[in-house]
Amino acid sequence: MVRIMKKKYLQLLTVGVLTAAMLAGCGDSSEDADKEKGGVVFEQVAEPVGAPEEEEPAEEMTEEEPVLEDVPPAEGMVRDFFTNEWVNEDQNVKRPLAVMFPIDKEAQPQYGLDHVSVFYEIEEEGKMSRQMGIVENWEGLERIGNIRSIRDYFIYAALEYDPVIIHFGGPELYLYQTPGAVLNRNNRADVENLNGVGGKMGPEAGAFFRVPAGSTSAHTAYTDGEHVAKAMEKEGYQANHRTQYIGEPHFQFAAFNEPNTLEQYADAKEVKEINMAGTYPVTKSALSYNESDGLYYKTLYGNKQVDGASGEQLAFANVIIQSTYSEVRDAKGYLAFQMHDTTRDGYFFTKGRMIHVNWKKTADYEPTRYYDDNGEEVKFNTGKTMIFVAREGVYFEADGEKIEL
Repeated sequence: MVRIMKKKYLQLLTVGVLTAAMLAGCGDSSEDADKEKGGVVFEQVAEPVGAPEEEEPAEEMTEEEPVLEDVPPAEGMVRDFFTNEWVNEDQNVKRPLAVMFPIDKEAQPQYGLDHVSVFYEIEEEGKMSRQMGIVENWEGLERIGNIRSIRDYFIYAALEYDPVIIHFGGPELYLYQTPGAVLNRNNRADVENLNGVGGKMGPEAGAFFRVPAGSTSAHTAYTDGEHVAKAMEKEGYQANHRTQYIGEPHFQFAAFNEPNTLEQYADAKEVKEINMAGTYPVTKSALSYNESDGLYYKTLYGNKQVDGASGEQLAFANVIIQSTYSEVRDAKGYLAFQMHDTTRDGYFFTKGRMIHVNWKKTADYEPTRYYDDNGEEVKFNTGKTMIFVAREGVYFEADGEKIEL
């Protein structure tokens, strides 16, 4: 910077000297002209040119460090524990719902999907699968569902969010015999649920309605925020998180302005298309990556999976495929999944890339943790998360490449 300023000074000095010389050479003609006009002649005097003043040393130019301030957009807003998005601070205090959504073709679309923060798909009997959404900020929703029956392994997936579980029945044999039973409240008092059929948790709670009214067929059971709130109060359920809940970010999140691109992993693969037909042969769930917003968009049966009210397609910042030990329980094909484990693996997708991970869960209310092959917990990006719980021995396709689990 100093060298540039000195050079510029010398250029100006040279111009000044040349200008003075030209004026001196033209003195006579100027004087004559002024005499002819009766004017006063001014002698041209060249000002002495001294050495330039010493300049302060120029500060060395350096690139500005990026500003990493994480300032809430409004007073009272905090980062959501499940998505890392900005939300009102009471959202981290209030319990979410864990809603059992059917995945049958004739049951589409469902309502309330646009309020799902974490979405699960797990196989059930007959090669069919079922979905469970962790629904936040649900109080103002005018319709949630339709709602179908639960399987006990969904309960173990749900408990780490400390939700009120919303379902419409389930195989009573296995729900009664399992420690996480929900059809009999006295079986395990900490599992709080609203069930559309059977016992104290059934219609007496007043949590559900039918569309159309009076129907008793499948895929017609719904609820809404008002019905759930009243039923929770009637059953004595806490609206805010209970003491079992850990109460911290559910996943390890990367800073919003420093997203995890997975570029730091030498073995990360670019993956734009995730095809789960090898895991869920009926629904053929799949996701397509959108470069413009960095999200994976979900399809079912080859069609966009959308929310019934907004029409918006489900989209996720993070995707997990979780390989899980499972067994067939009986001749009817009911399954059991081992949702507590420390020995299984899977894959993590974000920002158009995929890495291999290992997962661990050792307690009901403990979040499932996902680790890279170096043993470091994986950082999720801000936004919603899709979790596919898959039986060992099935496969999925990543950009057409078959990967066995």
